[in-house]
Amino acid sequence: MTTLARFPAALGDWIDQQLELGWQAEALVQTMQERGVAASASRAIVEAFVKARSLGSPRPIDSVELVEAPRLPRGTSIRAGDRTVRVAARIERPALAVLNDVLDADECAELIELARPRLQPSTLVDPRSGRDVVTGLRASSGMFFRPAETALVARIDRRFAELMNLPIEHGEGLQVLHYASGAGSAPHHDFLAPTNAANIASVARSGQRVSTLVAYLNDVPAGGETSFPAIGLSVSPQRGHAVCFEYCNGAGELDEAVLHASRPVEQGEKWVATKWMRSRRFVSM
Repeated sequence: MTTLARFPAALGDWIDQQLELGWQAEALVQTMQERGVAASASRAIVEAFVKARSLGSPRPIDSVELVEAPRLPRGTSIRAGDRTVRVAARIERPALAVLNDVLDADECAELIELARPRLQPSTLVDPRSGRDVVTGLRASSGMFFRPAETALVARIDRRFAELMNLPIEHGEGLQVLHYASGAGSAPHHDFLAPTNAANIASVARSGQRVSTLVAYLNDVPAGGETSFPAIGLSVSPQRGHAVCFEYCNGAGELDEAVLHASRPVEQGEKWVATKWMRSRRFVSM
């Protein structure tokens, strides 16, 4: 995600003067951090001035674009606790990755059997009242595990937290959803819009949701893709694989490009496990 790092004209003059005197960029970054400028902003501002001088182009006036690195670790594979997860594909903007081997077949089967007797009709939060309501926009059933409710759930909670590169206590309870044949969900965002008192109170307690990991618990013969209409991407549900995406940066800015939906299941059924991460420790009601 990108944001603007703004700076006063006096700071720009000072950077220009020090570069003219032969200061190295790293020394300028260190000095700015010592004076209270955030590390990422310090580096982005100095690098923009250095680049402008090398190209002979006008220097930045009062802001530079700050590209925030995704939380998801880089590389073609990620070590997540007891296993290595392969990265099948990535998108930089919005920050999204398709992951292989997140869960094994036995873990998927056990999650389904633990969840099955506790399924209830899925709800969405009414943007006006903040209440959970059953709606045709999500034709599925679901349930939530408590954090670390069983040994299996505790292991998966740890693994997902490491993949999402956030403390385990920032995670909401693991959700399992079941979509019967013909079921899907309408396009929606996972972040909490401040349109009602319940969302505002939840964000005040635990911070904004910042990322989502959707793991597929079974193979779906046809349909059931997780689609991202704003970027033209669909991820096919395959057992043990997952898609992870981020939508809130360190400044609290939200990325609406991760609008997503579950396309209707055309054959068979679909089971998924979903983990939402917050910017702070999650505190339930």
